[in-house]
Amino acid sequence: MVHTSCKPLEVMRHLVGRVALAVYICGLNAGISPRPCIFPFIYADAYHYNCISIHSDFAWCSFDVNFQGRWRYCTAADPPKCTFPFYFKGQEFHSCTKKGYVLDRSWCSLTDDYGKDKKWKQCSPLNT
Repeated sequence: MVHTSCKPLEVMRHLVGRVALAVYICGLNAGISPRPCIFPFIYADAYHYNCISIHSDFAWCSFDVNFQGRWRYCTAADPPKCTFPFYFKGQEFHSCTKKGYVLDRSWCSLTDDYGKDKKWKQCSPLNT
């Protein structure tokens, strides 16, 4: 007996749409890319000299001086750069950590002693 609410053509359209979106997000415009960020870049009528999180939960950067829709998530190596190792609450870290961040996202220190300097940045979802 075939269930009448399951229509193969609709299921295929749904899957094709999701696959197309994943290819667009991961393959063409964002995600892991060896391409360097351009600094400064112009987005929303302002110059940006480091990675930004405007309209995003994670920091990102542009591939073009005037943002053209081509971008990637920033990594610990993008400005401002993470300092490794760094110390936080007496523990040494050699990569981004989620310790102490209430939103369960990874972060890193911009100096070797976060406890002293309190300078940090959120890491990209690629560094979690």
